[in-house]
Amino acid sequence: MKRVKTLTWLAAAMLMPAAGFAQEAPAAVPTDMVWIMNTLLFLIGGFLVFFMASGFAMLEAGLVRSKNVTMQLTKNMGLFSLACLAYYVVGYNLMYPLGTWGVDKVLSGVWGVAVMEGVGVAADGVDDYSYASTASDYFFQLMFCAATASIVSGALAERIKLWPFLIFTVVLTGLIYPIQASWKWGGGFLDEAGFLDFAGSTVVHSVGGWAALTGAIILGPRIG
Repeated sequence: MKRVKTLTWLAAAMLMPAAGFAQEAPAAVPTDMVWIMNTLLFLIGGFLVFFMASGFAMLEAGLVRSKNVTMQLTKNMGLFSLACLAYYVVGYNLMYPLGTWGVDKVLSGVWGVAVMEGVGVAADGVDDYSYASTASDYFFQLMFCAATASIVSGALAERIKLWPFLIFTVVLTGLIYPIQASWKWGGGFLDEAGFLDFAGSTVVHSVGGWAALTGAIILGPRIG
């Protein structure tokens, strides 16, 4: 009995190298799968940033007086709506000028509505499979753009009326934020100089903070 077991183990040991050689090489990941996963990551990241902005709204609602809670939440909903439009119509192309970056080239093809490819990997005009969907990248960057305006909203709580704030939101999300973000993320002079931006600490939070500080200085202290 022991001899049979020994022979069985020896035979199995001899067959293992042959089985190893018979295995097929790992299949390469399809390029469309890379495109799908990158797009999915952009969307997941965008949703998480959106919830960060929702947290800003809850924070602001807790900082203001009860009679102003509704107005503060209205401001946050309004700024997101206007940010979507301003960033789509003007901001996205300003932020990613695709090789035409520069003050002297602003009027040469940079101003324009963001162009999104067809939905799905089989659609006409789909983006390069090695990256991701342009629409998902737009959504991801839009969330950061709107979050910048949310920072200003909290700093100016109970100091500014609704319509002036919404007008400023259009300027911030359509012009100010995209232009300064292009200096780093759009391949501008900061990127060429080797400047590092960690998790949007400068492009998003610093710019939102400076805009909020400017507004607070102009409006003065909160009364009441």
